[in-house]
Amino acid sequence: MSTPAPVSPPVGLHAPMLPTPPTTIPWLGLVAVLMGTFISTLNSRLSSYGLADIRGAVSAGFDEGAWITTAQTAAQMLVTLLAVWMGATYGPRRVLMGASISFAIISLLTPFFTSLPMLLTMQFLGGIATGFFIPLTLSFILLSMPPKYWAFGIALYALNLELSLNISASLEGWYTEHHTWQWIFWQNVPLALIMTVCLRRGLKVKPIPVRPPNDVYALVSGGTGLALIYAALDQGNRLDWLNSGLVWGLLLAGGLLLVAFFVHEARTPNPLINLKVLISAPMPSQIVLISFLRLTITATTYLIPLYLGSVRGYRDLEVGEALVWIAIPQLLFCPLAALMLRRSDARLVASIGFIFISVACLMVAYTMTPLWGTTQFLPSALLQALGQSFALSGVIFVGILHLNPKDALTFGAVLQTSRLMGGEIGSAFVTTLARKREQIASNLIGLHVQSGDAQVLHRINDYAAVTTRTIDPLGAVHRGQLVLDNAVRVAATVQGVMDCFVAVGFFTAIALLMIVFRGEAPEGPASPLPFFPLHRSKPS
Repeated sequence: MSTPAPVSPPVGLHAPMLPTPPTTIPWLGLVAVLMGTFISTLNSRLSSYGLADIRGAVSAGFDEGAWITTAQTAAQMLVTLLAVWMGATYGPRRVLMGASISFAIISLLTPFFTSLPMLLTMQFLGGIATGFFIPLTLSFILLSMPPKYWAFGIALYALNLELSLNISASLEGWYTEHHTWQWIFWQNVPLALIMTVCLRRGLKVKPIPVRPPNDVYALVSGGTGLALIYAALDQGNRLDWLNSGLVWGLLLAGGLLLVAFFVHEARTPNPLINLKVLISAPMPSQIVLISFLRLTITATTYLIPLYLGSVRGYRDLEVGEALVWIAIPQLLFCPLAALMLRRSDARLVASIGFIFISVACLMVAYTMTPLWGTTQFLPSALLQALGQSFALSGVIFVGILHLNPKDALTFGAVLQTSRLMGGEIGSAFVTTLARKREQIASNLIGLHVQSGDAQVLHRINDYAAVTTRTIDPLGAVHRGQLVLDNAVRVAATVQGVMDCFVAVGFFTAIALLMIVFRGEAPEGPASPLPFFPLHRSKPS
């Protein structure tokens, strides 16, 4: 009888797995990876809110300065696959420590470069460093925490994303009001160093059971394709989308590289990404749901500052007072979401979250007026905070219930791609929709503001009487016309923002339907017993 041939171990980013589940929580390691998630998102948002100050420091105009944030976030997309591959090859501890130390040095030096090319280079390098943080967070939670605590790890992961997104405006405003714009970068230095210490003390070096293949072509083609498409989306609104040759070039080049990546992965015997995991249920719907969530989250963090800044003339510090009411309640709502995930169906938790987000958007859409300030946003902000905590935690947990821990690295890469790309698609969609709807509203209102009309002249005279005390009839009329023009602009902006909130509520309703009609998930880690496999055993 012939001896059976030895079975080769599986390869790819889905290969590494633990032989037995852990029994204790590595608290310092958990703090470290969650800090990485927090730092990555916070740094991106701070650069966006402080873009005007950064542009002024390097004497950059609007068009060339727009690439400052793109350089950072496109670099994060570029290294998504590389981050997961390096984590599987060298271990998360070495990779994250190298990235955190590099990011601390880059953040310390960036403000000293006052030329735009050098600043773009530093932003790109900083994006590469922070691009390693998030993809390895979920894999660490799944592979290093006891299964019965996964729900709390996911809730903390969601808390980090939400908190960092919504406190950025307040931090940037406080830095520029009380210090200088350089602190937008320097605040990352102590955070990154604390993260390094936690990584050093909290993560152990473990042997790698199976190393993924050294597929350089897949790493370069996949990462570059994603980065090019991301850059096109980030610059599309400014360049008027398909009317720009640059946007066309970025989209075509990125699309071709991604097609080449997937063809290569399907044909190679040792693929970098487990395509079976990527295309099998529920991963496609998971990608859509996470993208929808990022669309809603990014949209509201853009629309509220747009209204408060353009209509009410608020500064970033004052805008942050509204967004902080979405951030702070997460400290209470995320643990509540974790408890519900442990004791109920994750689909129910996600559905409750989507319902709350949709209702919050419609509350704003149908009650907003040009007189709104930060206080008027409070009810919808609290409801949205509750909804975002439940929806994000529930959606991620539904995906994990269908996942074997050995596929955690693939899931981390998919989540990072969906998070960044979904957020960018949402931002591009909402900024373009707000601009278009504002233009349409301005045109429709302008049809009723005709030169020489009696009501228009009466309104201009009323404005002139209020805005001047000097005996200058012509100057008073001109100022009255400016006030009327500003009133039309304000009304058009408010209408555009309201229309965007209606659209966001509509997309949230679609995501809700996707969750409602999704099949029942396998039995998850509700107790210490199930780990491998996660699937419920069928009765005979």
